[in-house]
Amino acid sequence: MSHDPAPTRAGAAEPGSSGTGPSVEFGPLSSAVVRLGRAHRALASQLMREVGLRPEQGALMMHLWAVGPVRQSALAQHFGKDSAATTRTVQRLEHSGYLRRRSDPSDGRATLVEPTPAGNALRGRVEEVWGRLEAVLEAAVPAAERGPALTMLQRTADAVLAELDAEATRSLTEV
Repeated sequence: MSHDPAPTRAGAAEPGSSGTGPSVEFGPLSSAVVRLGRAHRALASQLMREVGLRPEQGALMMHLWAVGPVRQSALAQHFGKDSAATTRTVQRLEHSGYLRRRSDPSDGRATLVEPTPAGNALRGRVEEVWGRLEAVLEAAVPAAERGPALTMLQRTADAVLAELDAEATRSLTEV
């Protein structure tokens, strides 16, 4: 009779694994990336609930606080989301009173998105929550390893995104 460790949280050990490292079911790198992504998303969701937002909503607000009013199409591009997904996130924040949309004075066909005073009032709490999430990551990676780790993660993301674009191009040429 074998005993498989039961997952108790996102990113926990998969059944049949020792729980000490990534499963090799998909390959060790893919498994580690999936596990990290799930765990990060779960913790971000849990922390952002304290503010009443979803992680993607908090990230969008942080971006707006950093850059100011921006076209909705630029938000979709920045976050790598399609127009419909970005519209849903913006609408939820708008209905909550945290964002407003207005016509771009330089191009009336475009829409600018900006925080409202109520949205700006969330800034300190949202930044504190993201700071807590970042502190968890920093605690896991020694300071001397953070630069190389960040470079590796960015290079990996770039390679996966490039392959995604290449696959999309190949799919279009096969039609």
